[in-house]
Amino acid sequence: MEEGETTLILEGATPSILPTPTEIDEHFGRGPGSKGLREVFHNPAMSGNRTRSVLLLHHILSSSSLPEGKIRVLDGLGASGIRSRRWLTELPSQMSNRLDIHVCDILPESLFWVEKNVEKFHPDLPLKLIQGDLRTRVLDGGWHWIDLDPYGSPIPFIDPVIQALSRDAILEVSATDTAALTGSSKGPTMRRYGAFVRTDQWAHDSGLRVLMANVARTAARHDRAIMPLLSVWESHHMRVSVSVKRSKQGASAVEKNIGWRVVNPTREELESSIEAGLHSHGCPECSQPFCFLPFRHPIDHHDRRVSGPLWTGPLASSEALSSFDPDLAEKLCVPDTASLSAWGFPSDEHESLIENSRRSVHRAIHRFSEEAKVAPNSSLLIVDRLHPYIPLNGPPSPTKLAEALTENGHPSCVASYPNPAILTSAPWTLIHDLALEVSTATPQT
Repeated sequence: MEEGETTLILEGATPSILPTPTEIDEHFGRGPGSKGLREVFHNPAMSGNRTRSVLLLHHILSSSSLPEGKIRVLDGLGASGIRSRRWLTELPSQMSNRLDIHVCDILPESLFWVEKNVEKFHPDLPLKLIQGDLRTRVLDGGWHWIDLDPYGSPIPFIDPVIQALSRDAILEVSATDTAALTGSSKGPTMRRYGAFVRTDQWAHDSGLRVLMANVARTAARHDRAIMPLLSVWESHHMRVSVSVKRSKQGASAVEKNIGWRVVNPTREELESSIEAGLHSHGCPECSQPFCFLPFRHPIDHHDRRVSGPLWTGPLASSEALSSFDPDLAEKLCVPDTASLSAWGFPSDEHESLIENSRRSVHRAIHRFSEEAKVAPNSSLLIVDRLHPYIPLNGPPSPTKLAEALTENGHPSCVASYPNPAILTSAPWTLIHDLALEVSTATPQT
């Protein structure tokens, strides 16, 4: 296979050469990209996704969550191999030396470019290549960590991937079929995920929860239980990262975290949610934006207020969120000038490359440290949707409302969610009063 014309790029602190696109994609870097424009698929819009993967792997290896010794890792749909190379080049050597990483891709062209990049930049990287369909090649089994980042829906791969995990493992799953997960394409939502999702401002949170529920229920079928570590909606994709443990007892209890989201809930629905421990705000006599209901609560499937079935438990681990430290992220994922020179980047580009890498890293983990401080059962409240439940003249500042709730003894924060929102478990009466107070104190435009 001939190399042809190439482009030198930088992601995080890892360089790559890739075949120059045959044509320019006007959306390149802002969406899922077009698979046919390069000989090997590479999407820069996923750089934050891969940065978080590096940092989560650092956290897991630091916390002894996996067995001692070698960790078998599978980059399940590896494409250009940038994720695997970032794991090996950006983690400290005492961690990367523990990794036995395999890159799987069905296309020989992809693995060719993985090899080219290893040879050019890091010839000693111990990457192992697997060509073939992930759904069959993964079944060698015993994987401690699998990354599943398909072009489209992950559903065809989740079952064999979970079967192939070791007793204690980590699974990361991306999905770029956001139209299905958010209910915009109702047919695929039901066909792929067995759910229906209301298309409102909570649709992306509901989509994450539908994805998480599918991972949890598939794991349960194989006597495994999951614990969410991280969940992110970014740009064109959603991603959930979970710890998976073999446990018949945990698998049997999967239903306790599966249920329904109901907007504009009735008093009876709020009472059921509170009784089930799914609604921290209390106040069933007050009109509220939404609540979660347990799976066995009777649901009218024609009720347009309802989304689900979906995950009703926490979407992330406080320990994982608090590990995404900006200083550590810069140390691991931002290059230095000496490395840039060695890789062939012109000296007049070094300053901008380093600054761009730094900004990208900070965007990838924005607000995570704040979210780590709130209660795991906190609700996502979108401030634009507090009216008409609270008689506001306009939406309050998310920052001021979160600060006011925290000052009153209920740790809250601005959410890392593209719609202006807060995370809080405060009583609804307090949210009501402070939202009025903050809104009155905030000049309206």
